[in-house]
Amino acid sequence: MNDALPLQFDPSGLILLNAIIALMMLGVSFELRVSDFRRVAARPAGALAGLAAQAVLTPAATCLVTWLFNVDPALALGMMLVAACPSGALSNILTWRARGTVALSVSLTGISSLAAVVLTPLNFALYSWLNPRTRELMQEITIPVGGILAQVALVLIVPMLLGMFLGARAPRLTRVVERPLRTVSLFVLVAFIVIAFAENRALFVARFPDFFWLVVGQNAMALVIGMVVARAARLSEADRRAVTIEVGIHNSGLGLAILFTFFPSAGSMMLIVAFWGVWHLVSGLLLTSWWARRPPVDECAGVPAAAGRA
Repeated sequence: MNDALPLQFDPSGLILLNAIIALMMLGVSFELRVSDFRRVAARPAGALAGLAAQAVLTPAATCLVTWLFNVDPALALGMMLVAACPSGALSNILTWRARGTVALSVSLTGISSLAAVVLTPLNFALYSWLNPRTRELMQEITIPVGGILAQVALVLIVPMLLGMFLGARAPRLTRVVERPLRTVSLFVLVAFIVIAFAENRALFVARFPDFFWLVVGQNAMALVIGMVVARAARLSEADRRAVTIEVGIHNSGLGLAILFTFFPSAGSMMLIVAFWGVWHLVSGLLLTSWWARRPPVDECAGVPAAAGRA
């Protein structure tokens, strides 16, 4: 696909971007244990609700909306790539801030990242083909499934396994470095995206009406899907907050890394994915600021839940 826009991007920045994603995943995984996955398997309602909302309903809804509203095919492909990406490490920080169940959030991030090795290229290819308006573009490009699989494994799965190993073998060290690592890597990722915007501000301003409402609308839709599915699964309020944030916060950094690596001329897709990296931070902070002042209620006891941050 040749949708070249005059984007200013230093290819060497791709190495930094992948390193940031890997560091964020490493920091998230220090407290992740095999027992967490066993616990989720023993009480799977929260994980199943989150995965269904994130990996099935959000990509399907994105495909349907882009088709019904006749979204420009190149921009629609960007929306579908975001929808196909797993949740990111930012979701764990926001869940903690929202007084949600952090253990569920971290487990969902780990599971969705593990599943992303298959689901990210599969969902992107499937739903881009199902939309008749993007199908023609998909026929013009070849999705390097093997390359995307390798990249997802390298920046998500390897750091996750390494983080779990270090967390189990060197818990004192990981307790010391965990929070600074998360904070610094998040700051660097935000700085990376802000700098990319600054270097291309004229282009972003010129195309602002094309992508702004698409990103805002898709993000709002994902948050609503997460909330509705969590309610339908009758999860506790703390679990509902975790699932909502997991579904609404996507690893847009991974999306950018995929684009810069495999589709460097897909300018419209980059506009969507890059702005997602900014907007979901804004929407996530706004939502969690609201929840932070309202402790989750234990519906059974009718009192604020004590383990919301556990």
